[in-house]
Amino acid sequence: MTTLFAITGVCFYILAAVVLMGRFVHKQGPNKTLALTLACLGAAAHMIFLTNAIMLSPGQNMSITNVLSLVACLITISMLISASLLPNIILLPVVFGFSAMTILASLWVPASHIMHIELQPGLVVHVTLSLFAYGTLVIAFLYALQMSFITHRLKQKGASLLHSSLPPLMLVEGVLFKLLLVGTVLLVVSLISGFIFLDDMFSKMYAHKTVLSIAALVVYLILLAGQQIWGWRGKQVIALTVTGVILLTLAYFGSRLVREVLL
Repeated sequence: MTTLFAITGVCFYILAAVVLMGRFVHKQGPNKTLALTLACLGAAAHMIFLTNAIMLSPGQNMSITNVLSLVACLITISMLISASLLPNIILLPVVFGFSAMTILASLWVPASHIMHIELQPGLVVHVTLSLFAYGTLVIAFLYALQMSFITHRLKQKGASLLHSSLPPLMLVEGVLFKLLLVGTVLLVVSLISGFIFLDDMFSKMYAHKTVLSIAALVVYLILLAGQQIWGWRGKQVIALTVTGVILLTLAYFGSRLVREVLL
């Protein structure tokens, strides 16, 4: 049954991405309603699959593949909820494709990391905040890529080919900075919760995670300060956003990839 929900989620995600991309250059744009309906069905199957994959007896299997798939599911749900309000139509095929790949990885890559979160309420708070911080900043990263793409298209003579699907640059930039602010605040709170509830933030096993997370936080604080004080935009913002998400990805998944999958 778990495999059935996994394959169902993958199929619906792929169909939704195909619907969006199939008429992306069409004057009327893609069939957004159909695509979002398919993606919602995919997200529902994705959540059921993750519930079965993570919730074991006893404990929870918080393997790197399951956590990555959980982050992808949270990002997908967030993007679907905000689809009617935010300019994210161009990002959805990427999000759906990534979610489909994480489902397959969680299904087929042998990895296990059993935890007993119910015995550590503080850990639940820290993990939840960390997941939401990472998810928000990954979405900001996607908007930075979109901003870069729109800027590039505006410099090309053929930019009108995609006029129906590209949102205004200033709107995307505004959403990007709001996401960066929210994500940075969540990252600060998640780090504080780690120091409050956990005793080993600088232990041999977790020191690299803490250091890389703090380094990412410094990058995001510099980015936000630069935007507010010096009016940074364009290349500086994109470069720092990419740097920050790379540091966070290494912090959250780098060593676990080696321990759980490669070794």
